[in-house]
Amino acid sequence: GWWNYAVGPGKAFDTEKFFVICANVIGGCMGSYGPGTIDPTTNKPIGTNFPVITINDMVNAQHNLLDHFKIERLFAVAGGSMGGMQVLQFVSNFPNKAKVALPIACTASHSAQNIAFNELGRQAIMSDTNWKDGLYDSNPDKGLAVARMAAHITYLSKKGLQEKFGRNLQERSDLKFGFDADFQIESYLRYQGSVFVDRFDANSYLYITRAMDYFDLTKQHGGNLSKAFKESKTKFFIISFTSDWLYPTSENKDIVIALNAIGADVGFVEIKTDKGHDSFLLDVPDFLSTIKNYLSTTYLNINERRI
Repeated sequence: GWWNYAVGPGKAFDTEKFFVICANVIGGCMGSYGPGTIDPTTNKPIGTNFPVITINDMVNAQHNLLDHFKIERLFAVAGGSMGGMQVLQFVSNFPNKAKVALPIACTASHSAQNIAFNELGRQAIMSDTNWKDGLYDSNPDKGLAVARMAAHITYLSKKGLQEKFGRNLQERSDLKFGFDADFQIESYLRYQGSVFVDRFDANSYLYITRAMDYFDLTKQHGGNLSKAFKESKTKFFIISFTSDWLYPTSENKDIVIALNAIGADVGFVEIKTDKGHDSFLLDVPDFLSTIKNYLSTTYLNINERRI
């Protein structure tokens, strides 16, 4: 799973202590309603007839799921990257639904740089001859692979890439002076693109990246991010990574500043790592132990107050 290092028995999100709910987002292709869903009127995928969705829509759907299960309150909501955006939106929409919020490596609004990278990926997909305005029979694999390659670069760091690959050649002793994958980094990116198309839908990629681009919690509250959380008593613990240039520490700190401005209960830590934005998905011991210690301590404190 995506969070295999973090979720499980004895891990950061300890399933021996906590019941974990992980809902697929609407617009995705892993089970929830999305562009790949079959339209019963045509017996074909909905495709780009699916409505454009937002992070707000995803969060409201999650709240409906909680209502379905008759869950009145959560101990914690947590997520990294787009998951962190959902955490922020969730607490803003439902101020007292969770005791603890852990937004990880995220932002309160997508930057122009991130919108640009997402647009690059979308254009790669829509330029694929198989895309057919989103009403395709065969997944536009080439475009989706290129989109994934471009995005994957943003998840890593310059130092991490240099240390892992440098200018090492791929199974050859010298340059071929052609357009095959001479360098290991080229081969690695091509592999990442090729395996992604086997498990993801191109239209879902378009819809999900668009939802991230539209995310602007500050604008939702008249230009004042603090107002997004003014009704909430939730405890916040925000985590960023030193080498994350996709959602840098400065953007995470903007959230901390907004919370401090209203006297919210907020903690913050920046984890030192060279693994880039993907650090929250990888085996980064300081990150994993930080979450585990925070959740365990907070859980104990809450239970002690009950006694």
